[in-house]
Amino acid sequence: MAGISYEDFLDRDYEPRADDLVCRFAVQPAEGLDLDAVAGRVASESSNGTWARLQVEGSITDLSARAFEVENGRVSVAYPDALFEHANMAQVLSCIAGNIMGMKAVERIRLLDCEWPASLASSFPGPQYGSAVREEIFGVDDRPITASVPKPKVGLSTDQHAQIGYEIWTGGVDLLKDDENLTDQAFNPFEERLTESLAMRDRAEEETGETKSYLVNVTAPGTEMLDRVDLAAEHGCEYVMVDVVTAGWSSVQQVRERVADLGLAIHAHRAMHAAFDRVPEHGVSMRVLAQVARLCGVDQLHTGTAGLGKLENEDTTGINEWLASDLHGLSDVLPVASGGLHPGLVPDLLDALGTNIAVQVGGGIHGHPEGSHAGAKAFRAAVDAAVDGRELEDAAEETPELATALETWGREGTR
Repeated sequence: MAGISYEDFLDRDYEPRADDLVCRFAVQPAEGLDLDAVAGRVASESSNGTWARLQVEGSITDLSARAFEVENGRVSVAYPDALFEHANMAQVLSCIAGNIMGMKAVERIRLLDCEWPASLASSFPGPQYGSAVREEIFGVDDRPITASVPKPKVGLSTDQHAQIGYEIWTGGVDLLKDDENLTDQAFNPFEERLTESLAMRDRAEEETGETKSYLVNVTAPGTEMLDRVDLAAEHGCEYVMVDVVTAGWSSVQQVRERVADLGLAIHAHRAMHAAFDRVPEHGVSMRVLAQVARLCGVDQLHTGTAGLGKLENEDTTGINEWLASDLHGLSDVLPVASGGLHPGLVPDLLDALGTNIAVQVGGGIHGHPEGSHAGAKAFRAAVDAAVDGRELEDAAEETPELATALETWGREGTR
């Protein structure tokens, strides 16, 4: 009979195996403990250990996580593949970001990054389209695709919402987008909004000769969300939008399974992400949330504005690079820049993030002094100018709506 304690989960000589999931944590030990003591606890509590020394018949160390790099406030833990139920993201996160976040032994702990082995990663579907939505849906590969949320984001009637969609589509925007808290309220019911907006989309396509689409928010409990996915497909929509954090990763996986048969792309809104990633010393980083979203199969994901918009700065560039990296053959994810953007920020945004992105502008379109259609024209002119390497001021001489936007907001970021 062998005794197993926290110390047995720390092994600096351990070499991770090819099928180990390696997680990197930032850790601040609680008073009276050092980093070594806490590292063993992190590995133990997130795998098959506990606070008491166990007396176990035989060996269970083949299921034990190993803390193998411990220095400078960082702990790397290798988790054996057998700990995980493949294709079950809720179970995986319950292990690597579960009870350890509340341990008394740590003052702060943050899951910074993961290295996903092929055995586990390939059990998830990944995105159906990823960044290929630009070309496969819109037929463009030389510029960002563009989106806008009507403002106010809730409170508009269905007719008002659809009319704004028409105005921005004919102004040059590719995508009408619901915001995170618009689903099926009495003032703007889901199915009515879907059908009326798509009717306006068809009209806008006929007038502009460009493909337009709608990011309709299907977020709801259980089967209701899947019913909304089906409705979107029945009415000829190319997308659904899911509030992935608030809905939960198991729900995202269900939607991904459903859209595989329908050919729809998934736009992921990250509402509530900051509850996990805003405090820099604790929680789960946006980088890891983005990894989870990619594995579960979203095609587009909000990742920030590289500090140019109204939201807290984060490692947008690093996250976007990871979303485009090789992941055992899974498709990439198209990053979405959003939050406090306006036409004057477009050149700096594309300089920082490139053109293989989506750019979503709300107030920077609808706050235009001449209205939403003019705001959309200004935004699209800014995007086209930046892609062509032209100065915005030169483009503004040809597009007076852009000139007005620059007079209104200038080239500075928002707060």
